[in-house]
Amino acid sequence: MSKNKIGPIWQDREVLFDLPFTYLKLHSGEKIFDRIEPIEDTKGNSGAKGRMVVTNLRIIWHSMSSPRINLSIGLNCVISTSTKVVNSGLRGTTQALYVLAAFKNNKYEFVFTNLSPNCVRHYTSVVGVHKAYAGSRLYRDLKLRSAIIQNKQLKMLPLEKICIHEHGVWNLSSESGNLGSLLASNVRLVWYADINEAFNISMPYITIESITIRNSKFGDALVIVIHASCGGYVLGFRADPRERLQPLLAELQTLHQAYTEKPIFGVEMNWDTEAPNSTCDEIEEMEEIGEPRGEMGPHLYLASQLAQNKEDSAPVQPVYSPYLGLAIEPLKEGFTLKNLFEVQTT
Repeated sequence: MSKNKIGPIWQDREVLFDLPFTYLKLHSGEKIFDRIEPIEDTKGNSGAKGRMVVTNLRIIWHSMSSPRINLSIGLNCVISTSTKVVNSGLRGTTQALYVLAAFKNNKYEFVFTNLSPNCVRHYTSVVGVHKAYAGSRLYRDLKLRSAIIQNKQLKMLPLEKICIHEHGVWNLSSESGNLGSLLASNVRLVWYADINEAFNISMPYITIESITIRNSKFGDALVIVIHASCGGYVLGFRADPRERLQPLLAELQTLHQAYTEKPIFGVEMNWDTEAPNSTCDEIEEMEEIGEPRGEMGPHLYLASQLAQNKEDSAPVQPVYSPYLGLAIEPLKEGFTLKNLFEVQTT
């Protein structure tokens, strides 16, 4: 699957370095909150002026002189942010932004120094956006038995609109099933039991892999498959009479497709003071970052490919490589064997 396709997104859930240009372009629904320069990546690239781009999904930094030197920090990976006194290659001893992040059992420390005197915008932007991200997880995370229903009413999210409300829908997770109601909004599906509203599930469209109708021991059932990285659940629902299922399926698939084309991540910022300059959510604006080297480097590529294979349930089928004259495992999109074998110089 192309990394620019929806669900599950990777931009907010991975920490990656020296990415190809296509990986730096904004995902559909991703928007820039702030663009700040000059910023130094003091720990990783001391002495190099760079630009920081803060979006609703991640923090991007790239060198101004060599844009192929860059990093992408998903907001879901950020553990904490603080300030730290550091020795900058360009400013000497100064106060800097310290970001602690975790990804795939590894922890990463990032130190960003604003080279403009007395400017702390990089700190306030990152902290503010990360706080907004953490407070909007219901837009992106599947939740079981959470406090989302009160007096048979869904607690609405700020950008949410109810599109479908179906009563008399059975959840088939038990031997006898549980009778309840199914709601569909512009960001998620919600089911809750009639006799116990605490027995519920909230499924953002971004976590849903497919919505179909299948035969079950209860007869035809509406089946919702959740992405493996979001839990891998397979959930069944039944509605009587069964003629209700096909129209309901068509409506849910339409809502899911509409979200896929224009996702709503729920991260919104209301700046107390004047909004930062140069904010723009046009993907083309990112082209000024320039053309990176076109690969992660062999070690990081192989590590990420190995992790991906562990997550994939289906075995990977080999393909023929004219470059080697052998059958090999398919490469990720945006990579070539020539890139992986080249020795890069700086």
